Amino acid sequence: MLAGARAPGLHAGTIRSLARYTVAMPVTLRSHAKVNLGLAIGPTRPDGFHALATLYQTIEAHDLLTLSVTRDGKGANPVRLTATDRRIPLDGRNTVARMLTAALAFPGREGLTVRVHIDKRLPIQGGLGGGSGNAAAALVGLERELQRQGLAAPLAGRDRLRLAEEVGSDVPLFLLGGTVLGVGRGEEVVPLPDAGDLPAVVALPAEGVSTPAAFRAWDEGLAAQGLTAAQIADRLKELSRALAAAWCEQHATGVFSPHPQSPASPGMVAPGSRDLAGTLLSTLVQTGILLNDFEQVVFRQHPLLEQIKRVIAGTPANGQFDAAASASEAVYCALSGSGSAVFGLYASPDAADAAAGRLNRLGIRALRTRTLGRAEYWSGMVVHEE
Repeated sequence: MLAGARAPGLHAGTIRSLARYTVAMPVTLRSHAKVNLGLAIGPTRPDGFHALATLYQTIEAHDLLTLSVTRDGKGANPVRLTATDRRIPLDGRNTVARMLTAALAFPGREGLTVRVHIDKRLPIQGGLGGGSGNAAAALVGLERELQRQGLAAPLAGRDRLRLAEEVGSDVPLFLLGGTVLGVGRGEEVVPLPDAGDLPAVVALPAEGVSTPAAFRAWDEGLAAQGLTAAQIADRLKELSRALAAAWCEQHATGVFSPHPQSPASPGMVAPGSRDLAGTLLSTLVQTGILLNDFEQVVFRQHPLLEQIKRVIAGTPANGQFDAAASASEAVYCALSGSGSAVFGLYASPDAADAAAGRLNRLGIRALRTRTLGRAEYWSGMVVHEE
């Protein structure tokens, strides 16, 4: 057919109608989980939320989201969701739907339809931020597709973070990845140097934890102690400073110094290495910075979770030192968020495998994963793109 000639059977009106549509070009993204390396609860704010200071850490475990965008001119139902898990709501209650609906409300995005399929691999309401991560990944996928197809200009970074804050307290951290300090109600995020790459195990017990109930129990405990809001706020401010300052202290405490006692790794310890991560986390644990306040109330309500933490920690029941047992102990373990997931970080893959084995023998599902730094978080987010 000659260039510029009209295809047989297609009239000018039909061609104009077809021009309104864009061929769907799906993208598949990893939607990673997080754990809380530390979490301190402050006073109740005027908006009803509790003030928090927390140290987020993204991990390799993830869901998969497949997203496509078309301009069909209808706009009546701009976000259409499907999922592999029947427990996931497919309407406006879903964080993905809320995020995409808000993102599509910006000028120049009229008549767009976004289809998202959620391949759910993370536990639901387990304290790992699965729904929040889904929302952030959906926003990243949408912006990527709009720009790639020339459908709309991308949002500014500040607008993305604002949308994330509106959808949920844990959502903004997934727009940073790696090690992140969260304050406010957790939505005010500051990227920190990565804590490193460590093998991890997440215990996923069948029983769930009610976050509102955990907050109520925490408030009742504070009231019984007679603590004032000002005292609680001061404690939270001190912890926020300590979490941020810990990375500054690395240079003064020898983390980046030569380690002559370790002939296998002479010279400087490389940032991001497991040696560095283990040293940093051990230092933080010793100073008492890494604590999860929820453990004080959740473990009373759910004694099994405290037992699981002891199993993950791998400390001998009799308290006596044993070299073989010590090698399998966790560098750090804690409840993630309000639970029910409990996680441990380890100095070696063998130690993590041993912890997973201990959990499996008790009939507790164990998720074997690792911490994920910021650069790897972003470089590995897109799985497939057509």
